[in-house]
Amino acid sequence: MTAYIIRRLLQMIPTMLGVVLLLFVLFNWVGGDPAYILAGKNTGEAQIANIRHQLGIDRPAYVQIGIFIKQIVTADFGASWSTNEPVSDILKTRLGPSLTVMVPLMVLGTLLAIALSLIVARFRGSLTDRMVMVACTVGMSISILVYIIVFQYVFAYRLGWFPVQGWGDSLWKNLTTFAALPILIGLCVGLAPDLRLFRSFMLDEIDQDYVRTARAKGLSEARILWIHVLRNASIPIVTYVMAALPGLLVGAFLIERFFSIPGIGREVLLAVERSDFPVIKAITVYVAAATMLANLAADLIYKAVDPRVELK
Repeated sequence: MTAYIIRRLLQMIPTMLGVVLLLFVLFNWVGGDPAYILAGKNTGEAQIANIRHQLGIDRPAYVQIGIFIKQIVTADFGASWSTNEPVSDILKTRLGPSLTVMVPLMVLGTLLAIALSLIVARFRGSLTDRMVMVACTVGMSISILVYIIVFQYVFAYRLGWFPVQGWGDSLWKNLTTFAALPILIGLCVGLAPDLRLFRSFMLDEIDQDYVRTARAKGLSEARILWIHVLRNASIPIVTYVMAALPGLLVGAFLIERFFSIPGIGREVLLAVERSDFPVIKAITVYVAAATMLANLAADLIYKAVDPRVELK
């Protein structure tokens, strides 16, 4: 186990170097000259050259790549080009609000999708199953913008149950007051595709020989579903959940923007609008690292869920 973890961690190094090279090419060559973007239209060549020197983009490519690698190692990506705020401070202050919304959303969404998929799989082919699948199809065809507008109008404006905007320093107040409606919208948007996917995982297992054997032994249907079927279907569920885990770091773009939540997602949109490359590069690097660590964690969870899995 230890040797496998060390080997996987070492394999992340060349992958991260590839991410660094790709980002360098995209932001320095494909994305255009950031000095012209920051300078504006009515700026002379001397001012543009001065901006290029201040940003360090007039140096040789290998020097710039070395600086970028040093920034990753030291977790110091400099300051934002638009606000001059240290990027590390931006990430620290914006990550909390994003996690306040995304963590409960992921936990509740996963648990609800698992529970409902087991129930629907139990009554597969019935009228209930078909009605749920039709409802999921309809729900998936509706844009998240429609959910946001309708929920804000009904629950915030008409009923007054939730505020439309706002954020404070209290975690509990943020979670129960300001994040409640965004979480509810996220559940409505994400439950339909998750339920359809998890239902297919359950149906792949529910007709296996071990299920028929368990029924022949007289085990209750609830025990068969919640113990045997769920455990064997957990491998693809773990894969799906762990693949979505790095998304916690980037938040929910539209939800944070429409509800004025000071999270990472809203900051990413602002950084794109302002061509704030240091912020975008930092978030991209952290998401890439989180993706590789999530894949490693998924492999370890496979072994815990199914002892037959061999880590090689």
